[in-house]
Amino acid sequence: MAPMAPPTTRPRKTVQDFLALPDDVRAELIDGELYVTPSPRPRHQDAAGRIYRALLGWADTTGAGAVYVAPLDVHLPSGDVVQPDVLFVRTEHASIVSDWVRGAPDLAVEVVSPAGRMRDRIVKRDLYARNGISAYWIADPEERSIEILRLEGASYRPEAFVTGEQDLVTPALPGLCIPLTSVFR
Repeated sequence: MAPMAPPTTRPRKTVQDFLALPDDVRAELIDGELYVTPSPRPRHQDAAGRIYRALLGWADTTGAGAVYVAPLDVHLPSGDVVQPDVLFVRTEHASIVSDWVRGAPDLAVEVVSPAGRMRDRIVKRDLYARNGISAYWIADPEERSIEILRLEGASYRPEAFVTGEQDLVTPALPGLCIPLTSVFR
């Protein structure tokens, strides 16, 4: 029996590899791997847009910070580069926003799609926790739900699971109230 060849490993990708991609390529750099994804479907975009609009209205009214919608590169302290569907940066952390976001936003929102379900629920959740993003929301258009996670120590703990006719409220964003019926139509 001939000896088996060692498995081939791909070299880890770097930020330079990421930046060399054409501008029209939707990609993220996570743990040395480039994830290239097709454009989102209308249902995904509708939910992301409605969450963005609700957060933007709240942030403009309260002066709490700035809200952004993908595509916008977020260069995390770990060296990973992601594009959360929606993100929020408190006014006191505005210095992390320049040509891109360079640091950990205060909130990252991912709207799951069928192809990225496990990446959003496991890979990105762990990545965001490692990088100190204090709140992570996982919106699921199929389940018509939003899971609110709060960073506690080095990992997230569930704060709320909002579904159906419920309103999304969180002590982390005082005064914010998003009826889920306005997000998932």
